[in-house]
Amino acid sequence: MKLIPVIDLMNGIVVRAIRGQRQSYLPSSTPLCQSSQPAAVISALLSLYPFDTLYIADLDAITGQGSNIGIIGELSAEHEETIFWVDNGVQELEQLQTFARPVIGTESLRSIEQFAHIVTSLPSPVLSLDYVDNRYRGPQGLLDQPELWPDEVILMSLSHVGSAAGADTARLQQLSPLLTTHNLYAAGGIRDLQDLYQLHGLGLSGALLSTALHHGSIDSQALSGFMADTFNPSICR
Repeated sequence: MKLIPVIDLMNGIVVRAIRGQRQSYLPSSTPLCQSSQPAAVISALLSLYPFDTLYIADLDAITGQGSNIGIIGELSAEHEETIFWVDNGVQELEQLQTFARPVIGTESLRSIEQFAHIVTSLPSPVLSLDYVDNRYRGPQGLLDQPELWPDEVILMSLSHVGSAAGADTARLQQLSPLLTTHNLYAAGGIRDLQDLYQLHGLGLSGALLSTALHHGSIDSQALSGFMADTFNPSICR
């Protein structure tokens, strides 16, 4: 099972995400890393465990307020051994795909036709099914056409992010028929090892983490033990 740390960027710094309320996000300062500088936060996360993948949300690009693509490109160059998954609001995709796997967030899409064009034009996109307040944000009908989806799919429960409320297991269970055809990842609300084992039991390919890592409810020892228990090459692609 793949575990992927999440970094939210706004105005060039890392911010603390809470329930998708982006207007209230503040510079990150946590027990793991008191700095909000992206390079320092990445170093702190990689000191916990040698994660092979990092997820970055460029909140300025997603909200149409700017772009952090230059900073993300520099970070990727500094960590060549690490794969970056980046949601930048489906902006600057031609440049982004040269150093990262673009994440297509449904909240940024205008239509299914736009989605289909983006998927066919990129070599290895990731789909993020975005939910806020239990409501799907994206083109109507896309949820009913999984045959259009790329292999890697994130259930992004934004209202669970930073909430310590647990993962959105009910919705994940609704998506369980897709586990035979897609690699499904949970994002939002994951609190501790018990949550991770529950997600593994559901058959998920991975999970995106932030708060639990920064506040120590999932530490280095827990990460190493969990990965040793659950490693399965057939689903960790």
